Amino acid sequence: MDMMVKEENMNLIGKYQNGNYIVSLYDDGTKIRENDLDNLTPAFAENCDVKITDKCDGGCAFCYEGCTPNGKHGDILKPKFIDTLHPYTELAINGNDLSHPDLVPFMYKMKDKNIILNMTVNQIHFERYFDTIKDWIDKKLIYGLGISLRKPTYEFIDMVKQIPNAVIHVINGIVSMPDLDTLAGNGLKILILGYKNLRRGESYYESHNESVLRLQKDLNRYLFPEIIGHSWFDVVSFDNLAIEQLHVKEHMSTKEWNSFFMGEDGDYTFYIDMVEGMFAKDSLSMERYPLMDNIDDMFNFLRNKKETNHE
Repeated sequence: MDMMVKEENMNLIGKYQNGNYIVSLYDDGTKIRENDLDNLTPAFAENCDVKITDKCDGGCAFCYEGCTPNGKHGDILKPKFIDTLHPYTELAINGNDLSHPDLVPFMYKMKDKNIILNMTVNQIHFERYFDTIKDWIDKKLIYGLGISLRKPTYEFIDMVKQIPNAVIHVINGIVSMPDLDTLAGNGLKILILGYKNLRRGESYYESHNESVLRLQKDLNRYLFPEIIGHSWFDVVSFDNLAIEQLHVKEHMSTKEWNSFFMGEDGDYTFYIDMVEGMFAKDSLSMERYPLMDNIDDMFNFLRNKKETNHE
């Protein structure tokens, strides 16, 4: 879900039919779904959140994936479902410390298939491998870049400004108002993620719950009147957990909500863990299933599961 999109010079990078509607993708990350009906019914997933590795030397105390320097890499070239991906499907992968041996071959394979590859890296790895990452973006091996914030510095801000499609990821309960104030006013984009009380995120919350709750209270208090109200950033977006934690819907008109909200987890997207060879509705779901050979079979399996649970 994105709010406050200011950019007007958008170039179309892909357009396709999905079920009963048309999807248009632009080079600034904008996505538009449209038809003349009163519903949007997809035939296949538009986006998959894909974990390609558990290996990371970032050491974030609140990492909900529990990544470590000794973590395993996933098999990202051989699974059969990769060959069933539809052109212009968006894959959001975790680059972590960029040490996956098949990362570059995977990128070229996705480019050949017209897959829109987006990557999230930690700030320390963004700074460490800046030239490499920028080269990948220049070659259109990566379209969108997410950067998990550690600590904002002016040097970091200058680096981010060199990559138009960079989005700074911050966590509700971890990011402070002074950190956001440092980032503000620089034409940046941020994605606010909900706090995930899972794995190291659970133990961190148990030992730092007062700090987490205080920071969440601060963000809740200043988000709409200050951060959004005074246009601190060019774009402010949220994952679905942050939408819930920050009561975003309460601050929007029905028209705004219908325009900006991109759907519940599992409606147009789902999660793939290539380390464990499993898939699920989202990364927090405890209901996980072995990978299938066809991407559409996995998506439809989850949709049928959801419909059955609602009956």
